[in-house]
Amino acid sequence: MPIQDHFQIPNSPQDLPVSNEENAELFIAFISGTDPVTKQSWCPDVRAALPRLYETFSGEDAPQLLYVHVGQRSEWKDLGNVYRTKWGVKAVPQLVRYQRVAGEVRATGQLVENEVNDDTKLLDFVTR
Repeated sequence: MPIQDHFQIPNSPQDLPVSNEENAELFIAFISGTDPVTKQSWCPDVRAALPRLYETFSGEDAPQLLYVHVGQRSEWKDLGNVYRTKWGVKAVPQLVRYQRVAGEVRATGQLVENEVNDDTKLLDFVTR
């Protein structure tokens, strides 16, 4: 299955495991942490997005998806959160497509919050 949970994000996009193959893509879903009491995401938008992401990325020919957990609510609300400052994550869920462009790994598109929960936008974004 091309979905990996709890991916430990490297220091920079250049260190992401994006293949050198032409048109290779890697998707990262920045999602909220799991509430220790409910055992579910603390963010309702993430809870709504997870089944859609699973459906979209679980097929045999689906591209790879990595889940990166941004922390518990208090960690996420901290404006110094590393995902906010270093990775440009503005809200969760945030789905980002990375590709190798002119030898460098770059973000080439993203869906944020409700866009991830729009089935048409999600499918278009992943299969474009």
